[in-house]
Amino acid sequence: MKKSFLYMSLWGLLLLGSCTKDFDKINTDPTQASPDQFDANYFLSSSQRNYASGISGYAGPILFQSGWVQIFSMATVNGDYYTNADKYVESSNTNSYVQSSWNNCYRSGSLANEILVNHKDDADWVNINAAATIMKVLNAQYITDIYGDCPYTEAYKAKEGITLPVYDKQQALYTALLSDLDAALTSMDASKPKPTADISSLGGDVAKWKRFGYSLMLRLAMRLTKADAATAKTWAEKAAAGGTLASGEDVYFKNDEGNGYSNPNVSAWLVATDFYQVRWSKTMIDYLKAADDPRLSIVAEVPATGLANNNNQALAGDNTASEQIGQPNGYDLIPASAKNITTAPGYPGTSPADPAITGDVAAAVGKYSRPRKSVYGERSKPLFILTYAESELLLAEAAARGYSVGATASQHYKNAVSGALQALAVYGSTAVISAADADAYATAHPLDVSSTEKSIEMISTQYWATTGLVWNFAESWSNWRRTDYPKLTPVNYTGNFSGGAIPRRQPYPSGESSNNRENYQTAVSGLSGGDNWTSRIWWDK
Repeated sequence: MKKSFLYMSLWGLLLLGSCTKDFDKINTDPTQASPDQFDANYFLSSSQRNYASGISGYAGPILFQSGWVQIFSMATVNGDYYTNADKYVESSNTNSYVQSSWNNCYRSGSLANEILVNHKDDADWVNINAAATIMKVLNAQYITDIYGDCPYTEAYKAKEGITLPVYDKQQALYTALLSDLDAALTSMDASKPKPTADISSLGGDVAKWKRFGYSLMLRLAMRLTKADAATAKTWAEKAAAGGTLASGEDVYFKNDEGNGYSNPNVSAWLVATDFYQVRWSKTMIDYLKAADDPRLSIVAEVPATGLANNNNQALAGDNTASEQIGQPNGYDLIPASAKNITTAPGYPGTSPADPAITGDVAAAVGKYSRPRKSVYGERSKPLFILTYAESELLLAEAAARGYSVGATASQHYKNAVSGALQALAVYGSTAVISAADADAYATAHPLDVSSTEKSIEMISTQYWATTGLVWNFAESWSNWRRTDYPKLTPVNYTGNFSGGAIPRRQPYPSGESSNNRENYQTAVSGLSGGDNWTSRIWWDK
């Protein structure tokens, strides 16, 4: 018995030795790429997709900032998640929305960082590494602008044993972002391979990526105009000298609904209840009307009469400019409510039921303008990141402040207005404004240069409209916080979470207070009002 056991044991050891010799071959899935075979370019497209998820849809901006800065208006009922935006009132999922930008943008930054980890010292990867760094910076700026101090220098270092990263102070973080971006842009080399998995409108073009990077540098710099004017000037001038986005170079991420990659903003809007409730704010429509802006008839429409037609996503509305009416912010659809939309000043009346539809009823918000379905209403529509018009508006402001950025404030503003009108063409044929018409409008509506403040007000308000009309809601909000333009009247709806003030930041995700408690507490101690909606981050003076 003992001999049998010994022989079996020896046979097992021989088998083990045999298996060990061919272990890698036996245990390697031939259908999967090994690390040395994997093309890290694909981390770039994954990073881009996660960034898109972080800045749009249910990650927060359409449910928060779109209403905070009065781009959209939503007459809601109790518990609707759009109460977070229009009335600063929590819904059942507010905590989820609060943390989604944080989680998705850190996921995006992590994917970009993997490119750098795998190819940091590879000379042939300088352009892909630079694009990865741009993505890291893009994510970090978004996170810090939304929340305040956040991990950066110790982020993405779990492999090194750092699982509880410190929160960088925003001032130091901005310094690091500008420095990292500068190093990446100066390293780019058109003779080296370009990114091959780029889902943006840049298409892997190295020169375009470089100009995008310098426009991002410009945006970073201009955030600092109140917090650190000298640094803002230095880096804005460096960005202008490096070469920002050229005419027609709007940066957006492409979407492909057929393969499961939809525009998160559009997907959120096309939910049946939301499609009915979401309207253009009175603030936005009044601005476009006062300026005789040709974008008005492109972006807005009044639905056909009755509730059924208002909810019919296949039925176009009336886009005649003179017929557009913006909905005031802060009202609801709750019967007998003191803030029922029917009590709003200038209420245009209900949209009467369509007699041709059996059982149809009147639509309370039916006469207010909604986003035009033929322009915005397909899930494959692009998601805008940073446009030529935004870049030129920032250059216009820089010039108005006396920075040396290559042209006058008036010329940059003219470029921006024309570019903003033409940018909508990417939404389809119904959104096209010709270059000639755009230039003519820009010439007829020049910058007010009677004073620096008047120029900044006009530039900043145009920036709000330009970013808002391409649904880049958080950027509209961030620039509004920095400049205080346009002048907005806050909503003070019963039960709101910000004391009747327009929110200045989002609270940190709830998990941070328990998972990274010490560093979280240090960050919160730097906020004058604590971890709430109205505390101001460092650059928001």
